[in-house]
Amino acid sequence: MDAAIKVNNIIKDYGNVRALNGISFDVKNAEMFGLVGPDGAGKTTTIRLLCGLLTPTNGSAELFGFDLTKDRNKIQKEIGYLSQKFSLYGDLTIDENIEFFADLHGVKDYKHRRDELLEFTRLTPFRTRLADNLSGGMKQKLALACTLIHKPKIIFLDEPTTGVDPVSRRDFWKILSNLQKDGVTIFMSTPYLDEAERCNRVVLLNDGKVLSFDTPKNVKASIKKSIVEIVCTPIIKAYKLLKEKSNYEVQMFGDRLNLALDDYQKDFTQIENLLVENGIQMIDHRIIPTSLENVFIHLINEIKEVSS
Repeated sequence: MDAAIKVNNIIKDYGNVRALNGISFDVKNAEMFGLVGPDGAGKTTTIRLLCGLLTPTNGSAELFGFDLTKDRNKIQKEIGYLSQKFSLYGDLTIDENIEFFADLHGVKDYKHRRDELLEFTRLTPFRTRLADNLSGGMKQKLALACTLIHKPKIIFLDEPTTGVDPVSRRDFWKILSNLQKDGVTIFMSTPYLDEAERCNRVVLLNDGKVLSFDTPKNVKASIKKSIVEIVCTPIIKAYKLLKEKSNYEVQMFGDRLNLALDDYQKDFTQIENLLVENGIQMIDHRIIPTSLENVFIHLINEIKEVSS
């Protein structure tokens, strides 16, 4: 069976609010799959549905060939779920937290597995430390160890690196990469588009709708534009000017602007003239590779243009 997850036209309503509007995609076995989008896009709702914690209003989903609504108990035995607010017990040690979750999942001979997970997450030296006394990154690694104690085939991670320091974030990704090599299917949501680049395939989700679904490489290749990075001063004046006086897509990243151009040779000359005529100094510019963030904003702008 090639597909670990199949989602077919799922709709989820909360009263009069439509959180998911007919989303469809599939996840392959041992794939690292990314669900990408801003807050309110429907990421957490999607994960909670696939974990059997919510019931879809319409549509269907299968995990391991089992129907999500009919075979919920069978599915939940084979999955692990690390939520945004995973509940560790602060007055229990690392060892005791893992033991608790082993009991919860009915894992009897858990000690060897616990030792493996502690070594795997590099938490062995801290196993007697109370969870309340761990750093944010160590808490996330402990939460992951608790999620993995019953050897799930799929793990669902809801924004697992939010609020985690860069070093711990890098360690967390190494752990996920090793899990994937062991054949675990990883389904994660993230607001970080640089993290999504690491996934085998991604769904770009916005306002409960799928904007794009493919490999990061193919998603980035889907917009046929040149992305030009401009360094100029004053940057805010330049950004406002280009937004108001040009038809180009412009994004501001710190002290730089990104513009999506159809024809670099023709369009850049017009942009340069517009900036200089308005007293803006051009310091540098270059063509850069398209990022998922460029694609995401481009697709949202297309939707706005169609709606207006």
